[in-house]
Amino acid sequence: MNPISSPRTQTTNASPTYSAGSGPGPRLMTADTLTGDRVINLQGETLGKVADIMLDVPRGRIAYAVMASGGFLGLGEKLFALPWSALTLDPQRECFVMDASAERFKNAPGFDHDHWPSNAEFDGLGEQIHSYWNSRNYWD
Repeated sequence: MNPISSPRTQTTNASPTYSAGSGPGPRLMTADTLTGDRVINLQGETLGKVADIMLDVPRGRIAYAVMASGGFLGLGEKLFALPWSALTLDPQRECFVMDASAERFKNAPGFDHDHWPSNAEFDGLGEQIHSYWNSRNYWD
Protein backbone atom coordinates (compact mmCIF):
# COMPACT_ATOMS: atom_id res chain seq x y z
CA MET A 1 0.00 0.00 0.00
CA ASN A 2 1.50 3.31 -1.04
CA PRO A 3 0.38 6.48 0.71
CA ILE A 4 -0.17 9.45 -1.53
CA SER A 5 1.08 12.90 -0.64
CA SER A 6 -2.09 14.87 -1.36
CA PRO A 7 -3.47 16.86 1.57
CA ARG A 8 -5.99 15.19 3.85
CA THR A 9 -9.49 16.56 3.36
CA GLN A 10 -11.82 14.46 5.51
CA THR A 11 -12.17 11.03 7.05
CA THR A 12 -14.48 8.22 6.06
CA ASN A 13 -14.83 5.05 8.12
CA ALA A 14 -12.24 6.73 10.36
CA SER A 15 -9.74 6.34 7.52
CA PRO A 16 -8.22 9.33 5.76
CA THR A 17 -9.42 10.37 2.36
CA TYR A 18 -7.42 12.66 0.15
CA SER A 19 -8.09 15.27 -2.45
CA ALA A 20 -7.52 14.32 -6.08
CA GLY A 21 -4.14 12.67 -6.45
CA SER A 22 -2.25 10.92 -9.17
CA GLY A 23 -3.67 7.43 -9.05
CA PRO A 24 -4.93 4.87 -6.56
CA GLY A 25 -4.34 5.52 -2.93
CA PRO A 26 -6.10 5.24 0.43
CA ARG A 27 -9.48 6.23 -1.05
CA LEU A 28 -9.59 3.60 -3.83
CA MET A 29 -7.59 0.42 -3.42
CA THR A 30 -7.75 -3.18 -4.56
CA ALA A 31 -8.62 -5.72 -1.88
CA ASP A 32 -5.36 -7.53 -2.68
CA THR A 33 -3.44 -4.40 -1.70
CA LEU A 34 -4.86 -4.62 1.82
CA THR A 35 -4.61 -8.38 2.29
CA GLY A 36 -1.65 -9.17 4.51
CA ASP A 37 -1.64 -5.77 6.22
CA ARG A 38 -1.17 -5.87 9.97
CA VAL A 39 -3.97 -4.98 12.36
CA ILE A 40 -2.63 -3.17 15.40
CA ASN A 41 -4.29 -1.64 18.43
CA LEU A 42 -3.92 1.87 19.85
CA GLN A 43 -1.01 0.65 21.98
CA GLY A 44 0.87 -0.48 18.86
CA GLU A 45 0.50 -4.20 19.58
CA THR A 46 0.01 -6.43 16.55
CA LEU A 47 -3.34 -8.19 16.77
CA GLY A 48 -3.05 -10.12 13.50
CA LYS A 49 -3.07 -9.70 9.73
CA VAL A 50 -5.86 -9.18 7.22
CA ALA A 51 -6.40 -12.57 5.58
CA ASP A 52 -9.40 -11.65 3.43
CA ILE A 53 -11.94 -8.94 2.80
CA MET A 54 -15.53 -10.14 2.63
CA LEU A 55 -17.93 -8.38 0.28
CA ASP A 56 -21.70 -8.31 0.60
CA VAL A 57 -22.24 -8.49 -3.16
CA PRO A 58 -26.02 -7.83 -3.26
CA ARG A 59 -25.62 -4.72 -1.09
CA GLY A 60 -22.41 -3.57 -2.75
CA ARG A 61 -20.63 -3.10 0.58
CA ILE A 62 -17.60 -4.36 2.42
CA ALA A 63 -18.94 -6.60 5.17
CA TYR A 64 -15.87 -7.63 7.13
CA ALA A 65 -12.13 -7.82 7.17
CA VAL A 66 -11.11 -11.34 8.16
CA MET A 67 -8.12 -11.14 10.47
CA ALA A 68 -5.86 -14.15 11.14
CA SER A 69 -4.24 -14.27 14.56
CA GLY A 70 -2.04 -16.69 16.46
CA GLY A 71 -0.70 -19.96 15.22
CA PHE A 72 2.49 -20.68 13.31
CA LEU A 73 2.78 -20.90 9.53
CA GLY A 74 -1.01 -20.93 9.25
CA LEU A 75 -1.45 -23.81 11.71
CA GLY A 76 -3.57 -23.06 14.75
CA GLU A 77 -4.56 -19.62 13.49
CA LYS A 78 -7.92 -18.28 14.52
CA LEU A 79 -9.89 -16.11 12.12
CA PHE A 80 -12.01 -13.16 13.21
CA ALA A 81 -14.59 -11.34 11.11
CA LEU A 82 -13.97 -7.70 12.05
CA PRO A 83 -16.53 -5.06 11.15
CA TRP A 84 -15.05 -2.81 8.47
CA SER A 85 -16.26 0.22 10.45
CA ALA A 86 -14.15 -0.87 13.45
CA LEU A 87 -10.91 -0.52 11.47
CA THR A 88 -8.97 2.62 10.61
CA LEU A 89 -6.56 2.55 7.70
CA ASP A 90 -3.15 4.05 8.52
CA PRO A 91 -1.54 4.51 5.09
CA GLN A 92 1.74 5.82 6.47
CA ARG A 93 2.34 2.68 8.56
CA GLU A 94 0.60 0.44 5.99
CA CYS A 95 -1.69 -1.16 8.55
CA PHE A 96 -5.12 -0.99 10.10
CA VAL A 97 -5.68 0.29 13.61
CA MET A 98 -8.42 -1.08 15.85
CA ASP A 99 -9.43 0.19 19.28
CA ALA A 100 -9.25 -3.20 21.01
CA SER A 101 -6.90 -4.89 23.43
CA ALA A 102 -5.26 -8.19 22.55
CA GLU A 103 -7.06 -9.63 25.58
CA ARG A 104 -10.46 -8.83 24.02
CA PHE A 105 -9.82 -11.43 21.29
CA LYS A 106 -9.80 -14.32 23.78
CA ASN A 107 -13.62 -14.30 23.87
CA ALA A 108 -14.29 -12.78 20.45
CA PRO A 109 -16.44 -14.68 17.96
CA GLY A 110 -14.13 -16.45 15.53
CA PHE A 111 -13.59 -19.52 13.39
CA ASP A 112 -10.75 -21.51 11.84
CA HIS A 113 -9.47 -22.00 8.28
CA ASP A 114 -11.22 -25.34 7.86
CA HIS A 115 -14.62 -24.26 9.20
CA TRP A 116 -15.69 -20.97 7.62
CA PRO A 117 -19.26 -20.03 8.54
CA SER A 118 -21.84 -20.57 5.81
CA ASN A 119 -23.90 -17.62 4.52
CA ALA A 120 -26.70 -18.54 6.92
CA GLU A 121 -24.26 -18.78 9.83
CA PHE A 122 -22.70 -15.42 8.95
CA ASP A 123 -26.19 -13.91 8.84
CA GLY A 124 -26.70 -15.12 12.40
CA LEU A 125 -23.22 -14.11 13.53
CA GLY A 126 -23.49 -10.61 12.06
CA GLU A 127 -25.42 -9.15 15.00
CA GLN A 128 -23.13 -10.90 17.47
CA ILE A 129 -19.96 -9.66 15.73
CA HIS A 130 -21.14 -6.06 15.48
CA SER A 131 -22.41 -6.08 19.06
CA TYR A 132 -19.17 -7.57 20.39
CA TRP A 133 -17.06 -4.90 18.69
CA ASN A 134 -19.52 -2.07 19.44
CA SER A 135 -19.84 -1.12 15.79
CA ARG A 136 -22.79 -0.26 13.62
CA ASN A 137 -24.22 -3.01 11.43
CA TYR A 138 -22.80 -2.60 7.93
CA TRP A 139 -26.20 -3.44 6.37
CA ASP A 140 -27.97 -0.49 8.07
